Amino acid sequence: MEYNSCVNVTDSPSDKTILIVEDDVMLRDILIEKVSLNGFKTIGAEDGEEGLRLALEKKPDLVLLDIMLPKMDGITVLKKLRASPEKDLPVFILTNSQPDDYITTEVAELEPTYYLIKANLQLEDLMNKIRETLNLI
Repeated sequence: MEYNSCVNVTDSPSDKTILIVEDDVMLRDILIEKVSLNGFKTIGAEDGEEGLRLALEKKPDLVLLDIMLPKMDGITVLKKLRASPEKDLPVFILTNSQPDDYITTEVAELEPTYYLIKANLQLEDLMNKIRETLNLI
């Protein structure tokens, strides 16, 4: 199911679109609200298959991607993105999975822009990383 929460803000810092792929409804809604309130358009996806489809169809400017997702895990989504025409798309991994040797090695090889632990995530820091990555600072 596609969730669009596009907010048009007249004094928006950008017309950039952020795709948020997160199966936790409450967290996804919080992220959509925070990102939207900061002037970005948002698209939400609840599973990996939908996230991959939306990334390829909608061509967002940046993706926030959970690792543990239904239907297709985030690592597989990232692998498929890196093998697609959207291979340079900035992707932030947002996860509660602590990096271990397997995850760290596999994710590092896919070159995410950031690997962020949700439990340590400060929303203002996330917004700063998004603005920095999109060259808006």
